[in-house]
Amino acid sequence: MAKLVSKTYGDALFEIAAESGRMDEFYEEALSVRAVLEENAQISKLMNHPKIVKEEKIKIIENIFKGRISDEMTGLMRMIVDKGHFMEFGSVLDYFINEVKESKHIGTAYVTTAMELSERQKADVVAKLIETTSYVEFEMHYEVDAAIIGGMVIRIKDRVVDSSIRTRIYGLSRELSKIQLKVGECAP
Repeated sequence: MAKLVSKTYGDALFEIAAESGRMDEFYEEALSVRAVLEENAQISKLMNHPKIVKEEKIKIIENIFKGRISDEMTGLMRMIVDKGHFMEFGSVLDYFINEVKESKHIGTAYVTTAMELSERQKADVVAKLIETTSYVEFEMHYEVDAAIIGGMVIRIKDRVVDSSIRTRIYGLSRELSKIQLKVGECAP
């Protein structure tokens, strides 16, 4: 259900942004609203509280956001509150933000390495990703995880390229466990 809600409202917002030629403005607003909601957990608690009536929730939204963001974004928030879907509003914004990035060919990559990469190594990773994908730019997220021993793991959307030593060792151990020595075949 949450996926359907985020897609339905996210697509509607994307369509309005495209038709009005205000994609960048709506994108920046979506980032800002998402940041406000993440930094102020109390807003989400109020908006999802079952004892607060919808009309009161709409007033809260208007008091916080009206005049600070576009009427379209405020209207979307009011509609989502009215339909009782505010709990999914963050995923609506995420969906919209991802759709804008896709339309601009901006990829998001999550790179995990055993040690911190130098700026030069990071630039090389970005260059290789641009060369091997249809994206023209990347939003990069780096993480260090010593447990992978060496190599790197790169995730872009639902694709994962895992060249970590940990995965290679696991694969090798699985292959070795399949090899069975027959008794009597071993010469003394």
